[in-house]
Amino acid sequence: MNPFPSSKRLHRHLVPLLMFGLLLLNLQTGYADEWNVDQLMQEMSQTRSSHARFVEVKYISMLERPLESSGELFYTAPDRLEKRTVKPRPESMILERGSLVIERGARKHQVQLQDYPELNAFIESIRATLAGDLAALKSNFRLCLSGSAEHWILELNPLTEQMLAVVERIRIAGAGNTVSSIEISQADGDSSLMLIETQSTP
Repeated sequence: MNPFPSSKRLHRHLVPLLMFGLLLLNLQTGYADEWNVDQLMQEMSQTRSSHARFVEVKYISMLERPLESSGELFYTAPDRLEKRTVKPRPESMILERGSLVIERGARKHQVQLQDYPELNAFIESIRATLAGDLAALKSNFRLCLSGSAEHWILELNPLTEQMLAVVERIRIAGAGNTVSSIEISQADGDSSLMLIETQSTP
């Protein structure tokens, strides 16, 4: 049995990993009275690194029970994202410069993201978000920001067929300068909820 993800399973791993980049929409940010998406994006490009702990629950239609995992998330500018899963078993996933490296024990598997064209637009949108490029983000998502700086929800709805084939909706919730959760509804009916506790930068 191949110990590494198939194309469909890879999507389930990639989307939460990439969405960690969107944590930076609100990390280390002070809000003014005119708090909005434009201000979030302006502040975003100033963040050089971030560290958080996570608990993620995945609801997969073919399984009777949801899958729960926990570990740490790291971001280093300009494009390095890392997800270190501790439970239920150790696993490391590093996304950098268009390459995804998966490590489980002594096994390592590398994937070139250009081999998954249906994810290209989605990935570039996340990188645009990390760079604070609101125009690029809007070219691929319809954005809906609700609530206040004390309790807000940012919903992203894909605009292109490529992304709609993978993700139906992304909902990010937070309070003040802390992102508390990322909820992802996939096109195949599966979903995931990641609860996040921001840590000081390691």
